[in-house]
Amino acid sequence: MSAFTVTEKKDTRSGFGAGLHELGKQNPNVVALCADLLGSLKMDAFKKDFPERFIQVGIAEANMMGLAAGLTIGGKIPFTGTFANFSTGRVYDQIRQSIAYSGKNVKICASHAGLTLGEDGATHQILEDIGMMKMLPGMTVIVPCDYEQTRLATIALGTHTGPAYLRFGRPVWPIFTTGRAFEIGKADRMTEGSDVSIFACGHMVWLALEAANQLAEKGIQSEVINIHTIKPLDVKAILDSVRKTGCAVTCEEHQINGGLGDSVAQTLSAHHPAPLEMVAVNDSFGESGKPLDLLKKYGLSTENIAAAAEKVMARKK
Repeated sequence: MSAFTVTEKKDTRSGFGAGLHELGKQNPNVVALCADLLGSLKMDAFKKDFPERFIQVGIAEANMMGLAAGLTIGGKIPFTGTFANFSTGRVYDQIRQSIAYSGKNVKICASHAGLTLGEDGATHQILEDIGMMKMLPGMTVIVPCDYEQTRLATIALGTHTGPAYLRFGRPVWPIFTTGRAFEIGKADRMTEGSDVSIFACGHMVWLALEAANQLAEKGIQSEVINIHTIKPLDVKAILDSVRKTGCAVTCEEHQINGGLGDSVAQTLSAHHPAPLEMVAVNDSFGESGKPLDLLKKYGLSTENIAAAAEKVMARKK
């Protein structure tokens, strides 16, 4: 059984705000840009204490990416803030041409990702962004699982060199990684097991841990691994686990195409072919609704993860 203590519940976007504020104290070269969503991105504290390093761009996301790219030339470390849909889909050309192509040290920080954005509906619930960003050469992609890990990931990006995408969310969510280390590119094994490997990112890590408890009641020992960094992927952690368990499940708040599942599938097919089931949105847009209701409707619940684990175990030779 996985025994993680929930200290409190808090939105991951607040972890970004806290980490950004800490970075502002540590490094005078850290600057923040926001596209008219100061409160939603929790950038208020940074603006209050470092007004000369905060730029309110307004509803002009493409311009924000261009400004951020230019600021790096003078040695600044820009963190851009807006919703994930506007951080990627709306400005993909500017990211590709002005940031990724020339390897600019811009940190693209994206809130309100996935189905758990909730009531704002399908137009805002981007489910393609991990795929879009991981395909860009040189782009680091991080999807932390709770407030504390988002805070640490934000701070880690302050000393990381090169373009990066940090994806987080809106809903209040359990905090369960307090005291655990965070390192870009190094997966975090949450539980040890010998029957099935469960790889998850973002909000789905907590649901994977809940699924592990359900499975344990049936005598199934699952190994839950938090793949918070989608790129660069911790290939060793994935292979070490699947070589032990013989099968895997991936869990993500993203389309089944292009995200964590694809990355794990590529890794296994190249190095250690094994049965794999993916828990993700199956080629569909979302809709307006309560976050947990949407996760259930679109097949991303704790029960879906547990069922996928039993299904993939049955496929083992």
